[in-house]
Amino acid sequence: MFGLFRKKIGDMLPGRVLTEREDLFCYGFDASSTEDIPSAVVMPVNTQEVSEIAAFAFNHRIPLIPRGAGTGMTGGAVPLRDTVVLSLEGMNRIIDIDEKNMLAVVEPGVINYHLQEKLEEKGLFYPPDPASMKFCTLGGNVAENAGGPRAIKYGVTRDYVLGLEAVLPDGRVVPAGGKTYKGVVGYDLTRLLVGSEGTLAIITKIFLKFLPMPAETATLLCAFSEIDAAAQAVNRITSSAIIPRTLEFMDRESTLAVENYSHCGLPLDAGALLLIEVDGSHAAVSDDADRIASICTALGAHVRVADDIYSKQQLWDARRAVSPALYRIRPTKINEDIVVPRGRIPEMLRALRAISERYNLTIASFGHAGDGNIHVNIMTDRNDKDEYRRARRAVRDIFEAAISLEGTISGEHGVGLTKKEYVDMELSDVSIELMKGIKNVFDPRGILNPRKMFPDSGD
Repeated sequence: MFGLFRKKIGDMLPGRVLTEREDLFCYGFDASSTEDIPSAVVMPVNTQEVSEIAAFAFNHRIPLIPRGAGTGMTGGAVPLRDTVVLSLEGMNRIIDIDEKNMLAVVEPGVINYHLQEKLEEKGLFYPPDPASMKFCTLGGNVAENAGGPRAIKYGVTRDYVLGLEAVLPDGRVVPAGGKTYKGVVGYDLTRLLVGSEGTLAIITKIFLKFLPMPAETATLLCAFSEIDAAAQAVNRITSSAIIPRTLEFMDRESTLAVENYSHCGLPLDAGALLLIEVDGSHAAVSDDADRIASICTALGAHVRVADDIYSKQQLWDARRAVSPALYRIRPTKINEDIVVPRGRIPEMLRALRAISERYNLTIASFGHAGDGNIHVNIMTDRNDKDEYRRARRAVRDIFEAAISLEGTISGEHGVGLTKKEYVDMELSDVSIELMKGIKNVFDPRGILNPRKMFPDSGD
């Protein structure tokens, strides 16, 4: 089966079908702790090639794994054994930036940051900014419905996707949405495909809206002696008619890890940090920054305002360094991205502290406190079997706590492989049945990113 695929597709795409083990290894993992080796990697450069590959795979029941840059956190792009990776990295053109209609047309392999750079040159702004934005692809962002620090004010990827072009598992090309800001003809296939983790169709073109660049920004670093005070500050800020551009949170473990990693000058005696940014007109920014500083100061925080571009960038470099820096604590990191209603963040943080003590584990938390999205990192060592077993048990407790607080087990990382065994903690049997039915309509032979998102018992 795979020999036939390599011969047929190899003849069609000379030099763009990889079969050497060293090459296959590079496409066998993502940012999660899961990995495997695909049977082949194929690298199309246009929609027609994707369509022909999909049709051949469909007819011969060959599983395909769509892949962008492999920056996902839940194994969504990891190829299980006996699959072919469909790498979209070569489809990396910014086809159009339409300033008159404030939209861009891009291929899925475009790096998020490259689009942002092109827009910023024109005084324009694409808000979704995942931590991996300098190397993640927009196709992957759409597949995972990626968020980022600016989501509190500007929303997530789905809020900017006007339309898509996608290839179905059988090779048919389907348009969804388009270039208009409104459209209610038929079911909303665009919204359905956004966040579907490559299980329904292969995205080949994306229509994105963008915004004018805000006139001014102000960045504040607020250091609290106690984590509860930082959580209270989040609630007071968000209930005071201020909508920050970002409202990021780092606990003590995260702060110490970053400072040890990159020496950014973060306060080592802080129990928690809030990195807050506001944007808009000069008057609005000045007023919002003053009000936020007053709220935080009243709760005992030391407030520092970044007074130039370099200082702002240094603070954001520190925030974006948290995830890699945590490996200085322990060699294995189990990263979960729970979300709870903002008003329940203090309860969730207390629950995390209790779980850490119960299992005798270091748990470092950071993330997008402004929208209740907490990145919970259980620091462990996979080679220490007892400790790793305790860490895996702690994951379920963390999810149970989030759900009990009316939250969710995944805010922006998706489900993929690593969370699928927990899906039925949150979704009802009826919901899962409906979702599997949708999957079957799009992919009746189950060849597209199989064995992802749903518990194994229902595969």
